Amino acid sequence: MSDKRAVEVGAVSFSERLASSQMFATLFRDGMALVEETAAYLDGAGRLESKKLERAASLVYATESMRLTTRLMQLASWLLLHRAVKEGEMTLAQANKEKGKVRLAACEPGDAKSLSLLPEKLQALIARSTKLQAEVRRLDATMHAAPDLKVAQDNPVERQLGLLKAAFESEA
Repeated sequence: MSDKRAVEVGAVSFSERLASSQMFATLFRDGMALVEETAAYLDGAGRLESKKLERAASLVYATESMRLTTRLMQLASWLLLHRAVKEGEMTLAQANKEKGKVRLAACEPGDAKSLSLLPEKLQALIARSTKLQAEVRRLDATMHAAPDLKVAQDNPVERQLGLLKAAFESEA
């Protein structure tokens, strides 16, 4: 089936649907809640906990809290960009151009030995943020996968299977 024929019969764009899915809505809600929870912790209890740390742990705390904040701001940017797609404020193609400004691989956490020096709450926030980052990266790979025109012309189901495969492959 040609691309023109797919448009004529009203082929569904998996990527466009994904931006409007319940999965995205849940990811958006959870991601923005994590941003708020992290900000509240770092401005409140985290600040108090950091003052009780030894010098080496204090340096790790400063570094990891900065990495965490940067990671969450990048993820929030991606989520807000794709919420705009969901709400019809921009197309997925426009979002694809804009997402180049967002670094989903930014600020990986430090090594496990360093992280073990941190308060438990901060460790938990870091773990949750890296899990969110992995979920967003998978969704991003799925939503913005380059279409294989040969596959799309020969078999539209094969293209959708390829998108599903990309969604479940993890980036190393």
